[in-house]
Amino acid sequence: MIKRRYFLGAALAATALTAGLPAFAAGDTVKVGVVLSLSGPFSIYGTQMQNGIDLFMKQHGDEVAGKKIELIVKDDGGIAPDRARRAVQDLLVRDHVDVLAGFTFTASAMASAPLAEKTKTAMIVMNASSSHITEANPYMIRVGQTLPQITEPAGRYAAEQGYKNVYTLVADITAGHDAETAFIRGMTTNGGTVSGSLRVPAQNPDFAPFIQRIKDAKPDAVFVWLPPGEATINFIKEFDQRGLKEAGITMLGTGDLTDELTIRQTGDAGLGVVTTGHYSMAHDSDLNREFVEAYLADYPDDPWPNFLSVSAYDGMAALYYALEKTGGDASGPAIVEALKGATIESPRGPITIDPENRDIVQTIYVRKVEAVDGQLSNVEFFEFPESRDMTP
Repeated sequence: MIKRRYFLGAALAATALTAGLPAFAAGDTVKVGVVLSLSGPFSIYGTQMQNGIDLFMKQHGDEVAGKKIELIVKDDGGIAPDRARRAVQDLLVRDHVDVLAGFTFTASAMASAPLAEKTKTAMIVMNASSSHITEANPYMIRVGQTLPQITEPAGRYAAEQGYKNVYTLVADITAGHDAETAFIRGMTTNGGTVSGSLRVPAQNPDFAPFIQRIKDAKPDAVFVWLPPGEATINFIKEFDQRGLKEAGITMLGTGDLTDELTIRQTGDAGLGVVTTGHYSMAHDSDLNREFVEAYLADYPDDPWPNFLSVSAYDGMAALYYALEKTGGDASGPAIVEALKGATIESPRGPITIDPENRDIVQTIYVRKVEAVDGQLSNVEFFEFPESRDMTP
């Protein structure tokens, strides 16, 4: 069993659950309702999150502050807010869970927020990334990231590099618009300008005419945001095949553009892409090396832990810390109060829960895709510490 200090100034026993302990009574159990996307087109996301949760509990045991932790996992099927709401209602009414956690997508978190608020149940949001969602419910805490939080630093980085001619290309959906706005804000507030902005269909886009327009404009760089998956993989490959990389045009993006699951499939076409994100498997810290080693050992069929597994891992660390601090009180008000201002020492680096809005504050790293020991990796070379979502 691996032991580690996952909160600054607060060490928890990792081996509390041992043979011979008496059975726990109902009042000595904290039930955690976990809502993940375990089926449908985004099932790989839910799997990463489930793996992170399970790995944390394997390392730290299933008892904290004299309470046994019991997980009850529900599948919301992806971007399906009605299904997520029904799952949460079942967890609260039928299973009588004490805490809610997970939430792969914003739609799921927002659909569930009123139910959690009515019952004063803490919601530990591990991924849903739209701005301001913690305002929807006073018992919601986010430990993942927000899209503007990881996007605005990309614009700031581009401005600081002195890029004079920069284009943006995003999917024509709300998240794409938000990414475009955040990148442009990062550029313009740091003295840069954006020469042109392109929006492509979110479903089955034909990238050829858009890539040609970029090539003809000869920008210094292009910022790209597309839904993770096939579209991202295809764009990176076409960008390379059509000679834009060879022409010296730098591709910029957020971390999910070159997520570990994506660059497995882009191959060398992904080399040189620069992104901003909060976690890379290649992050240089002892804690991360321990995390990656343990993940690879436990999940050999899923050999690339990404930001989703780390965020879920940290969500469990937050819960354990809060219960330790409250002496096992799992009520929503107690959990929230315990986590306000808390700092976590995570595999991604230190993260803090903002005491004002219960949102995540963390280091955002600038990374470049490079080959390391024969494997493509997001190698960090610059950082923006204590980054917040600055969306008005």
